[in-house]
Amino acid sequence: MSKRYPIIAVTGSSGAGTTTVKVAFEHIFYRLQVNPVIIEGDSFHRHNRAEMREVVAKAQAEGRTLSHFGAEANLFEELEELFRQYSQTGTGQRRSYVHSWEEAQPFGQEPGTFTPWEDLPKDTDLLFYEGLHGAVVTEKVNVAQYVDLLVGVVPIVNLEWIQKIHRDTAQRGYTPEDVTETILRRMPDYVRYITPQFALTDINFQRVPTVDTSNPFIARDVPTADESYVVIRFRDPIKFNIDFPYLLAMFHDSFMSRRNSIVVPGGKTGLTMEIIFEPIIKKMMEERQALL
Repeated sequence: MSKRYPIIAVTGSSGAGTTTVKVAFEHIFYRLQVNPVIIEGDSFHRHNRAEMREVVAKAQAEGRTLSHFGAEANLFEELEELFRQYSQTGTGQRRSYVHSWEEAQPFGQEPGTFTPWEDLPKDTDLLFYEGLHGAVVTEKVNVAQYVDLLVGVVPIVNLEWIQKIHRDTAQRGYTPEDVTETILRRMPDYVRYITPQFALTDINFQRVPTVDTSNPFIARDVPTADESYVVIRFRDPIKFNIDFPYLLAMFHDSFMSRRNSIVVPGGKTGLTMEIIFEPIIKKMMEERQALL
């Protein structure tokens, strides 16, 4: 952890909704005039799309599990090194993974490939990571130890699957059968590498729909925010001076479910995030400025 070069990590499974949190932070960064360096978790996958198909097929033929959730398919050591280096010096290297033709066109590359590694911009205020492994800990690496604010995004699992199926079929050209196969193949790594991170996160956001999601593989649409509640759990409310009475007063129909958990209507998720995170980021920047 570092007051001079703080790190924020938003971690969640594929299709969990981490993009919603990213947008909330972008609004905060704009209002507070914070200059972040953005790190995309996909950029630390080990293989491009074509290579991944090959290594997955080989692993399946050998009776092994391999997925984007696991250590074998990711550069965990490099991610840990980036976090360590940034927390100490504000420097490091990054690249991007381009998912679609639209994303790939400015780089003159095929979709499903990586851009070249490059040095991080100079004079940034903080590092913002959004992806699968912002709090990953294994026998070899401990990424979480360098993060000043860890945020988890964890819809209940059936909703997570619905969101992934709809996103990957609508935006990435996969069939529902392809996405279902991916979900099944990833499950062992999901349990081993993704789920344990949420015991370490400072704040978790879990969306719970109020409509039937019992069979996510036949759902015709994604439950809307207004058809959901969001459970927000603070691992240590004192750490960030969380004012629960204030939050309850701000959001109609919100309530406390446990001493460290508040439930808010799903339609207020983005606003809730901004209200919770803005004073945390403001304090980070004040402490950083005092050291400069």
